[in-house]
Amino acid sequence: MYARDNESGAHPSQERPTAAQVETAVEAFRMLSDGTRLRLMWLLASGEYDVSTLADAIEVARPSVSQHLAKLRLAGLVETRRHGRRVLYRARDAHVRRLIAEALFHAGHEVSGIPRHTS
Repeated sequence: MYARDNESGAHPSQERPTAAQVETAVEAFRMLSDGTRLRLMWLLASGEYDVSTLADAIEVARPSVSQHLAKLRLAGLVETRRHGRRVLYRARDAHVRRLIAEALFHAGHEVSGIPRHTS
């Protein structure tokens, strides 16, 4: 059970998220609710990859990977940089990398039956 720090149940140092913050978070979760995109993000959280390497790694057709990457980029989860003729993709920042890691750690606990952390 959680201790209530105030009437709303929120910790006093936390401000209520704005509508824009909530909508942005919802969009990020929407993008991550697809298995192919989540597998891509798991890879991109650990380094930079081009489309062909990503397609081979997750065994999905290159055009499909390109479409998923475009959606992730528009959602602000992925950024790119040119390296010669190739475009390299990576997770946008540490926040995105932590989001992916936490989601998959949570899933690992659920799947394996490892006891949940209480705090």
